[in-house]
Amino acid sequence: MKKYLIFLLLLSPIVLYSQNIDIDILKDINLNRNKNLDGVFRVITDSASTVAYGLAVLLLVIAFRRKNIDARQRSVYVAVSVTTTAIIATILKYSIHRPRPFITYPFLEKVTSGGSPSFPSGHTTDAFAIATAVSLAYPKWYIIIPSYIWAIAVAYSRMCLGVHYPSDVLVGAFIGIITATIWYKEKHLLYKKIK
Repeated sequence: MKKYLIFLLLLSPIVLYSQNIDIDILKDINLNRNKNLDGVFRVITDSASTVAYGLAVLLLVIAFRRKNIDARQRSVYVAVSVTTTAIIATILKYSIHRPRPFITYPFLEKVTSGGSPSFPSGHTTDAFAIATAVSLAYPKWYIIIPSYIWAIAVAYSRMCLGVHYPSDVLVGAFIGIITATIWYKEKHLLYKKIK
């Protein structure tokens, strides 16, 4: 017990310091933003779920209508990656239950909706899951570059609009990338069922 107490005492300054960095970065991004771009960032932030789930469903529909086994495998991989990532993010959100930054720091300007717990960013998780999945499934530069530019814009918009800490966004991106990559490496499990 004593070892754990000492560990917690040593860890607490690190946690406190990282929280200070987190809020300092967020404060700088949120309070110094170009307010004329708020509408653009709201559109970008609102596109996350629509693009992630809409594209996954669209790829499934096209693949199964064409009856192309390769297209089916790729589309199932994309859909499973996005769905799994969303489940992981939701479980983490409600397990950790971190308050939104605008609740903890009322001086921040909340410019869009954000109701569920803060950590990790679900929008960012969705964006990076779909960006990674389509980039691995269709490895062409004209898919990879726009996908990641859009995902980064979604992540930035969540901070710019005052609804997520930088750590929420970084962990969300990490979860999206890692989950889609793991499914890609294990895609043979999905493909056996399709065949």
